[in-house]
Amino acid sequence: MMAVILAGGKGTRLWPMSRERRPKQFFDVVGDRTLIEDTYRRLLRLFPAEKIYAVTTSPLRSLFAEHAPDFPEHQLIIEPSLRDTGPAMGYAAAMLERIAPDEPLVFVPSDHFIGNEELFLRCLETGGRIVEKTGKLADIGITPTFPNTALGYTKIGVKMKTHDGIETFAFAGHTEKPSAAAAETYLKDRSYLWHANYYMWTPRKFLTAIEKYAPELGKGLREMQTIIGSFAGALDDKTKNIADVYAMLPKISFDYAVTEKLAHDQVIILRGDFGWSDIGSWDTVHERLTRAGEDNVVKGSAVVLDSRDCLVSVPSGKVAAVIGLEHVVVVDTGDALLVCRRDQASRVKEAVTKMRQDGLSAFL
Repeated sequence: MMAVILAGGKGTRLWPMSRERRPKQFFDVVGDRTLIEDTYRRLLRLFPAEKIYAVTTSPLRSLFAEHAPDFPEHQLIIEPSLRDTGPAMGYAAAMLERIAPDEPLVFVPSDHFIGNEELFLRCLETGGRIVEKTGKLADIGITPTFPNTALGYTKIGVKMKTHDGIETFAFAGHTEKPSAAAAETYLKDRSYLWHANYYMWTPRKFLTAIEKYAPELGKGLREMQTIIGSFAGALDDKTKNIADVYAMLPKISFDYAVTEKLAHDQVIILRGDFGWSDIGSWDTVHERLTRAGEDNVVKGSAVVLDSRDCLVSVPSGKVAAVIGLEHVVVVDTGDALLVCRRDQASRVKEAVTKMRQDGLSAFL
């Protein structure tokens, strides 16, 4: 089985800490190590180094090498430009199909927190065996704890076999980033799981599905495959023909391009309640860092008076005072400041878009 780390995202909902030049996966957001370091270390417990690949962008190549210095450079796949997870996953699958078309492959985001690593790795092992035995896509769902509108939701059908203590279910549909009302309904329904984005299939199967459900994307990937010729070490991301084709690919997530369209009998869902968090927004960071008996999270020097359920982060050499507030996020990075309600944290991405429109890209 192979693993591909997805490490090219911008992490805009964690602005102002996460920036285009150094996005969230290269920060120690919730622990002592950066998210990318934790991801690679975790995978090395299950996979030999030669079976682990990664996808990132050219501007992040040196950062990746800095935080994963032992990562084999020839296993780093460089996206010519950012086109979302559909092209990124398809590009990796197109390259790996040439060397191991029918070997199980799992895509692993680089920005997740995993509490129970043993269970997580067992889920990946089990998913790989399911792919080998059934030819179906194996996917992991997490029991939701609140109505999160920033995630996809997987509807599960009848319970199937239990493998090594891991429950599996029939697939009954996928909804990406639902409305608040729909997320509330899904939480109460109990037949919906958060989609954790650990897709497991083979390179050939991934490409076949993309060609069927997103033909424009599939056509472009096959064209690049022809240009590549054969996978032999690190691909020169400056190759003009590759970059030109890649820039024309639809900018779309794999979830929208393929998952929402998959036939129900093509997928098996594993329930993976291994203490998972998608470190994608400041309210999630607050939830992960909150300690028993406390409800405020403080990073740096701050005085917090008569306030509850707040996250306050300030840089070294600065102090903040927060008085009489509830459910508020305050993040100061020296050159930029974010203040918002926790339940509005997912809208940081909107603010980033507005800053770009207003000519403030220097702060992104």
